[in-house]
Amino acid sequence: MENKLSNPAPLGLMGFGMTTVLLNIHNAGFFPLGSMVLAMGVFYGGIAQVIAGVMEFKKGNTFGTTAFTSYGFFWMTLVGLIVFPSLGWLAKPPAGFMGWFLFMWGLFTFMMWLATFGKNRALQVVFFTLWILFFLLAIKDWSGSAIIGKIAGFEGIFCGLSAIYLAMAEVVNESRGKMVLPIGEPK
Repeated sequence: MENKLSNPAPLGLMGFGMTTVLLNIHNAGFFPLGSMVLAMGVFYGGIAQVIAGVMEFKKGNTFGTTAFTSYGFFWMTLVGLIVFPSLGWLAKPPAGFMGWFLFMWGLFTFMMWLATFGKNRALQVVFFTLWILFFLLAIKDWSGSAIIGKIAGFEGIFCGLSAIYLAMAEVVNESRGKMVLPIGEPK
């Protein structure tokens, strides 16, 4: 009996991409951080990615499982780090220590980027730009530099848009049964 499962990657990529774009529009200085970004971080960036990761597990995709569940829990953790102190539940982490949090995610992302070699170019772009984003955000927190934060914001917008493109390319290409939106398939 054949068990054909749908591709959960577009769900995870959209959850990641849209939430990343919104947070980085804030980081670039266009609007203050608020409930919209935090809610996206919990529900679409967080829970939807974890669901996509579990679905990737069922398909036997270790890379997808690791990526989507990890970044889904990253988003929920990030929201917790922002919201819990405002509720008086925990102290706010010092900026320098937040830099180490972001650095560790950058290190993880660098290793995941290495794992994209041999996969499509669009996926490589998503992970490469995410790796750069995490390191820029860590440097911003270590240095207190607003300009580095703004640069990170614009870089993060590009990163999120690249994930959105890949998600929609996978949906459109599968729906049409042919390559409509190129993703740079490996040779």
